[in-house]
This record gives sequence, structure tokens and C-alpha cells, in this order.
Amino acid sequence: MQKLIAFLTLLLLAVLCLGLVVINNEMLGDYRIDLTEDKVYSLSEGSQRVLNDIDEPIVLNFYFSDTASKGMTSLRNYANRVQSLLEEYESRANGKITLNVIDPEPFSEAEDRANQFGLTGATLGPVGDAIYFGLAGTNAVDNQFTINFFDPQKERFLEYDISKLIYQLSEPEPVQLTLLTDLNLMGGQNPMSGQMTPAMTFYSQLSQLYDITTIGSDASQIPESTDVLVVIHPQNLSEALQYSIDQFAMRQGRILLFVDPHYESDAMAMMGSLEANKSDFGLLESWGIDAGLDSVVLDGRLGLDIRTPEGAVTRHPGIIGLTGEQLNREDVITANLELVNGSSFAPLTLAEGSNLTLTPLAYSSADAVIVDGTEYAMTQDPQALQRMLDGPDSQRITLAARFSGPATSAFTQAPATESASELNMAHVSRTAKLNLIVFSDADLLADRFWVQQANFFGETIYTPFANNGDAIINASENLAGSDALISIRGRGTYARPFEQVQALQVAAEARFREQEERLQNQLQQTEEQLAQLQNVQTESGALTLTPEQQAALDTFIAQRNEIRRELREVRYQLERDIDQLGNYLKLLNIAISPLLLVTVLWGLARLLRRRAGKKTLEAIGS
Repeated sequence: MQKLIAFLTLLLLAVLCLGLVVINNEMLGDYRIDLTEDKVYSLSEGSQRVLNDIDEPIVLNFYFSDTASKGMTSLRNYANRVQSLLEEYESRANGKITLNVIDPEPFSEAEDRANQFGLTGATLGPVGDAIYFGLAGTNAVDNQFTINFFDPQKERFLEYDISKLIYQLSEPEPVQLTLLTDLNLMGGQNPMSGQMTPAMTFYSQLSQLYDITTIGSDASQIPESTDVLVVIHPQNLSEALQYSIDQFAMRQGRILLFVDPHYESDAMAMMGSLEANKSDFGLLESWGIDAGLDSVVLDGRLGLDIRTPEGAVTRHPGIIGLTGEQLNREDVITANLELVNGSSFAPLTLAEGSNLTLTPLAYSSADAVIVDGTEYAMTQDPQALQRMLDGPDSQRITLAARFSGPATSAFTQAPATESASELNMAHVSRTAKLNLIVFSDADLLADRFWVQQANFFGETIYTPFANNGDAIINASENLAGSDALISIRGRGTYARPFEQVQALQVAAEARFREQEERLQNQLQQTEEQLAQLQNVQTESGALTLTPEQQAALDTFIAQRNEIRRELREVRYQLERDIDQLGNYLKLLNIAISPLLLVTVLWGLARLLRRRAGKKTLEAIGS
């Protein structure tokens, strides 16, 4: 009887477990608990705010070559991660987003549609099949935005990229970018040489992305339509213009600022000057930021080599190259940059009593020192600057940063003008969240620090050798989004390494390489024989093949197709052991572990029941 009761108990538990699984899948699909360390399957508050602001229906078409990617375990796992996150967007959008998951098989209408969207068909593996792994979004007025390919190396910014695409679809109006500077960005006649100079490369790139309005220090206010304000090496700004910038910031306007303690790329301003050509932007101090524009950062480790007037090559500690180690990998602006070159950076810190948050984007090495800006400007000898590095005050210094948080206006009221009374009525004295990105060098905008010119058949070609332009575009693009989008930072990755899996990968790849080399050699020989047959021509140039040659050609074509099929099979075998291990782990987690838990609980229940029975018998006997 006890055995029957135990069996029925286990059977009821199994039925209950199965029923709970069915209920969870059918009725609780929209309710999830993210137990991952970095909450990689959940949406951040910023993404939810982007979804809440959607005004019209959006269709997301997720293209992934499920059939063609057979055997590519790591890519397929990441595709599942992307699809799961997209489903989370769909479920949290209150019906405003429709997600379509599409497998663009070769020569299908789905593949043609993916190509029309401009998605990238990446050629992966030895066979050469095109793998589509991208997202195409459309809205009610047929605006289209895409993520051409989900690069697993950019997984940390997966949520940001998807949220940005959704924001672009919900806010399709072009971004209005205002450039405030007295520098000659658009080119023209050089007053020193008399020759025509082209526009600065970064300006040409921004012009292709945004609607740009350029104003100088003689303007009285920034345009009302401004979405993003870019201020470059400001000097001699009027009080009215400063007030307009201040109020733009207080209304949570977005500002990208390039200040410089010594702007060396303006040859006209430098002629005959013994003082530093520094920027003047007093609003920073009022907002709680110390830009240190009276100082220059020297870095002995990051200094770049320059050629002296005597023809020698020496390192200049004031002209530095920021590598990946000095760029913030956790921020979307600098995450994928490798090199940013600049000259005479200033140190960036928070002013005493500031309530802002400083997020470094770029910083010096630990061997940097701070020197007087005027002394730096007057010192032409790099070796003399190198001697300034000797001292106990070496430190790592922030050179570019994002500032956010509460800030107070630099003005208590509008300046005395004809419209002062009207401006005072709209005066904003404080902001809860400043949106400001500061680079403490403006020289990095100059072409000579990041692009190389070459003449190609009379046309000037610009080839970048550093990522200065990418940094400018990334910062502008980030600020061009909503406040919610700006708040989204890099998230963690869902993958965790397993030593056993890595060992299997090494062993499988060793076997794969051996078979691949053999098959590739056969394929190369076959294609060479095919080429010889196909190049048989008569004296007139017409292609002629004898029946024997045609038969050989058909044989070689069939052989080539067979070799390609074997290569596909080898690619599948490469990942088979890893797939089997994954299935074992799934079985362990889904079936065996719950059964073990139930068995242990049942055993404990029987043990407690026996003890209770013994105590009862002892009580009766006594």
C-alpha cells in the first residue's frame, strides 16, 4: 500500500510539473523574470521610455538565415539572444510594434526583400553561403531604418542599437544641428597661400548626416530649431549668445563642446602670438565643470613622433595618440574606436561642490603631467617639453567626458535687451539633467591629425588613419537621440565561457582544419581543371568543346558541387560535439535536476513521517 501511495505521489507531482509548464508557456508568456547577472534580457528604463513615446505602428523585420547557418552554434545562440530581446520590445510596446522573424533562404523573395532593405549578406565559412542577420524597421509613412548585421562583438550595445532604430522610426524628422564657431570649417581661399582649401573632413561628414546651420560669435542667439548644438573653440561670445546657450542647456538641450587651452591649427591666430590660443567658455564653471583651460596635459607614454625643423624625429609629449586602452569601452561613443589623435589637451574635472556626474570618455596614461598653457605655447622644443615630464606628479587625467545631472544657470535673469522682459518670463534657472559632452581639444578636428590626402586622377581622396571623425559622429549621433536614448549604456553579455566547451571547440577545429585543407585542395584542383576546359577556344574566339571535353566539364562541375556539399557537412560536424554537450546540459537542467529535487523532497517526507510514527508509538507505549 505504501509503495502504491508513493508511486501515485510521484505521478501527481509529474502531472503537476507538466501542467505548470503548459500554463507558463500558454498563459504567462508575457510575464518574465530576468535572473541574469547584468539583466541582459530586460529593457532598461531608457528603452521603455522610447517605447512609451511611439505614436504610430512600427514593423520590425528580423532577418536571420536559420537554414544556411546550420552548425554555426555561436552565431545561432546569439541570434536567439537577439530574437528574445526583440520579442521583449514587442511585448512591452503595448501593441505598437509588430515583429516578423524571417529566414531569407537563397533565391527566395525573402532574400530579395532583405537586399532591398540594404541588409548585409555576410559570407561566412568555407562554402561561401550568404548569412543574413539584421533588422529592418518601417513605420506608417514608409520610413525605413536598418541594422545591417548584428555583430556579436557589439553585443554590449545591442539594446542601444535596437532602441535607436525604434526612436528613428518614431521620430523621422531630420536632426537640426547648429555649429557655433569662428573657425573656417567650409574651406575657401587660404589668406596665407592664396590657394583654395577644401572643407574640413569632419564637417563634410556631418553635412551628409544632418541639417547643419553654422553661426559665429557675432550671433545673438542660437536658432530655435536646434536639436544639437556643437560649439568649437569658442572665443569672444557676447553675453546675449552665452545666455542663449545657457538656456538651451537648462532646457535639457544637447551640447557637444570642443574647448582647447592652445588651438595650434589656426595659423592666422598664431602668427606673432606668444600667448596660448585658448578657448573662452565661462559657462562651464557656472555649470559645475572645471576645464583647466590655463593648463596643458603632457604624456610621455602616448606622445607621437614628429619631425623637427632639422629633419630629426623626436617624440612630442603634447601631441598624443589615445589608443583603445585610453578610451572608455563601456560608452557607445568610444567603445569601438582604436585611435584618436590630438594636441594640447586640457584636464577635465568637476568643480568643487558640483552635483554633476562625470563619465570619462578618454583619458591619458598614468604618466601624464599638467603644465602651464602659456609656458607650453612658448616652448617650441619637444625635448624641453620632455624635461617637464620629470616630477612626482604623474597621474591619469580625463581628456574627454560626458557630464550629466543637476546644474544651475549662469544667469539670474536675461541680459538687458529689448526683449529682456519676454525672456525673463521664460527664464529657466535650473536643470535636473544636463546633457553635455566635452572634448578638451579642438585640434583633433583638423585633418592633419586623422586623415591623409592623396591625389587620384585629379581628385583628392581622404583616407583616415585615426578615428577622430568617428568620435565626432558618434557623439553627435548619440546626442541627436532622445534623453531616454542617451541614458542607455552598454549592457553585459549573455555568454559565459565554459572550459569544457572551449576544449571541445579546440579539438573540433583541429579535425575540421585537416578535412577542410584536404577538401579545399581538391576544390582548387577541380576549379583549375574547369578553367582550363572553359578557356579552350578556336582561332575565332568562339568556345568549342568536344563531346569528351563536355563530359569532363560536367564531371568536374558535379565534383565541385559534391566537394562544396562535403564542406557544409564538415562545418556541421565541427559544432556537433558542442551541440550534444548543450543538449546534455538542457536535459540536466530541465529534467534530471527537478526529478532529483522531487526525489530528495519525497525522501525527506518519508523520513519525517517515520520519525513522527516512531514518536507516536513511543508515546502510546509509555
